[in-house]
Order: sequence, then structure tokens, then C-alpha cells
Amino acid sequence: MFVGITNTPRDYAWGSGTAIAELLGTEPGGGPEAELWLGAHAGSPSRILDPSAVGGAATLADWIAADPATALGPLSAGLRDGDEPYLPFLLKILAAASPLSLQAHPTIERARHGYARENEDGVPGDAAHRNYKDALHKPELIYALSDRFDALCGFRDVEGVRAVFGALADRDDAAEGARRDLFDRVLAVLVPGDDDGAAGLRSAFEWLSAGGDEVSALVERVVAAADAVAAAGRHERELAVVARLAEAYPGDPGIVTSLLLNTVTLRRGEVLYLPAGNIHAYLEGLGVELMAASDNVLRGGLTPKHVDVDELLEVLEFTPLPVPRLAPETPAPGLEVFRPDVPDFLLVRAALDRAASTASWSLAGPAIAVCTAGRITLTGERSAAVIARGQSFYLTPDEGALTLAGEGEVFLATVGDLA
Repeated sequence: MFVGITNTPRDYAWGSGTAIAELLGTEPGGGPEAELWLGAHAGSPSRILDPSAVGGAATLADWIAADPATALGPLSAGLRDGDEPYLPFLLKILAAASPLSLQAHPTIERARHGYARENEDGVPGDAAHRNYKDALHKPELIYALSDRFDALCGFRDVEGVRAVFGALADRDDAAEGARRDLFDRVLAVLVPGDDDGAAGLRSAFEWLSAGGDEVSALVERVVAAADAVAAAGRHERELAVVARLAEAYPGDPGIVTSLLLNTVTLRRGEVLYLPAGNIHAYLEGLGVELMAASDNVLRGGLTPKHVDVDELLEVLEFTPLPVPRLAPETPAPGLEVFRPDVPDFLLVRAALDRAASTASWSLAGPAIAVCTAGRITLTGERSAAVIARGQSFYLTPDEGALTLAGEGEVFLATVGDLA
């Protein structure tokens, strides 16, 4: 079955007022539109355009609960969150006009343990201080749709971090009446070692995240020195982020924490994959986001929401690693496949034109398709439908071998190898 679905964008304050509407050819809602959710997550399940086609279910979540065998196919027997069958991925169109919070996500083992522990402790499911909303992990990828998509992602090499703090300390030390003791405190722990500096990064992150008068003073001094250092042509990318964060979250320790992290700019068509433990923050841009269907977010700054430093320290990967860009497979002209190292999801992009007007993909499970340009005919083994810019469909697994024909761009979210 091809089931038409839709949803209303989430109105988080950091969202763009126009980007999602301009992409999909819809009317702006008049306020921020941050994320369009396409999936069955309880936080904002997609609405079914024709409930009569699926036994009267109003949302995708309702239909999966009522008829998992049809909606999920064979996966319904083994793919369960507790006793309930569930769709293992969530597709979003994300539009950030200002920075999101610093955050990371747990491994599935940590999520199961944390969820069970908080349940045993009687922490209400909707409590602001609850860390684990479910027993699932939440790896995710972001495909850049805008010409540039800016983000922070993972810890930098220690020498790079030391260079930025050293330049700021030199400028601060030159200012009248200033002392570089707070900078020296950070520099003292950022020492490369057998662990590539992971212990020092952990120590610096822990001190900054705990806050306090000294941290507040360091934030103020970093912001004060940043413009002058950047104006001298040093560390301009990192210090441009400092200025951006200081405007959005004045006084927040995350402003300084950003200097511990990789500054990343994606161009259209490039992808970041964020596995468990990778601290990140999207700063600005429009993209297709695909993730495991979890709501487990551990925040680390740039937010008024709850920050559990102790739990976050257990989740984060402090070893400096290369920026986790995810290169596509290209099985055929006009087709790209982004396959992460988890079975919960993969992303297929079909970009069809006169030179490559058809493509095919074999479904291994349920899928969601969203069209961002043009008009494409989807033909499966049981039915067919035309998907045009701004439209979305849920595809049941029994459609099997899928053919796409026409001119336009379609993103297909589906499962990986769940065997």
C-alpha cells in the first residue's frame, strides 16, 4: 500500500519561519517551523490523509498499533519496543535558523539500563529532569539541503583546542587588568597523551558543564577576546561560532565548550552521521534528518532545559575523531544510498532527470517517501502512486521492488538489515 501522510511542523523557537514551506511549496504557518516529523513517533505521529484506506486510523501510530502485520510486514513479529510493535525510524525535515542545544544520545545498552533505572526510581515519564524516555538508542544522520549547513560535531584534537585557547589567553593577558589564570586552568588539562587527550577533554568539559563563578568569568573573557583574535585572522571559524552562540545564549558555558568541538560546514548533498556518544549541535541550515525512533536526548549546554552532567559524562565519547561524514553508495545513476552502521534506518535519495529518469529500490521493510522537487511516479508490486513536491507517502513492505520514474527529487527512509 501507498498511504498518503502529512503533519504540522513543530514550532520550536530555533526554527525558520520560511525554509520548510519554501522547500515543500506550502504556506508558512506564521511562526517558527523547526521540524516536520514523518513517522509514528508518539511525540508527533503523521496524520493519514485517507483514514478509510487503513481501517479508520487517524495517524500512522494508530494504524501500526491496530494492524502491525499490514503496516510493518514480517518485522511486526520481532521488532518491538516492550510488547508493542513499532516503526524503528523517524524522518524529519529540519530547518534551524538559530543554534540548537549541545546534545548526545546513548547506546542502546545505556538506554535500556537508564530507562529501567528511572522507572524503578519512580521518575514520571514527563518529568523535566528525566533523561530516558524510552529504552532505545538514537543514532541519526543529517543530509544538507541548504547550500550550507553549519554544525558542531565531536571533540577536536587537543593541539587544535590548545591553539585556540592559547590565542585567546594571549589576547586576554594583553588587556588592561586581565589575568590568564582561567585560560591556564583549561590549558593545564588539555595535554595530549596515550589516550589522544580524551582525559583532558573530559576534565575540561566536566568543569565547564558544572558552571559556577569561574566558568562564568571565563565565558565573559572568551567572548570579549574572540573578536580581536578573529580580526587578526586567527581561528576565524571557531570564533565566529563563539560570537553566534554568545548572541543566542549569552553567558552559557556551551559558548566555551564549542571550542572543544569540531566546527563543520556541510554543502548541499553532504551528510553527517552521528552515532551514540557523539556530542553535537546544529547551528543553522535546512536538511533531511533520519534517526532511530527514540526520544533520548542528553543535553550538554546551550539550553534552559535540564542538563545531567554526570549521566552525560557516562554517555560521551571524548576521544577526538574525524568528522563523521557519511559517503553515499551509488548503485545506479540518479540514486544515492546513505547506509549507517546500525540496522534501524538508511536513506535513499533519487534525483531523476531526463538523462536518468528511472531508478529502482527493493524494500526490505516499511518506508516513508517525501518529495522535495518535481513529480515522480512510484510503482510497487501491488500498487502505484504519483508523488509531487511537498507530498509524503508511507509504503508497506509488500510493495517489494519499487520503481521510481519522472523528474524530481525523492527521499526514501527505510530500514537497514534487521536480520
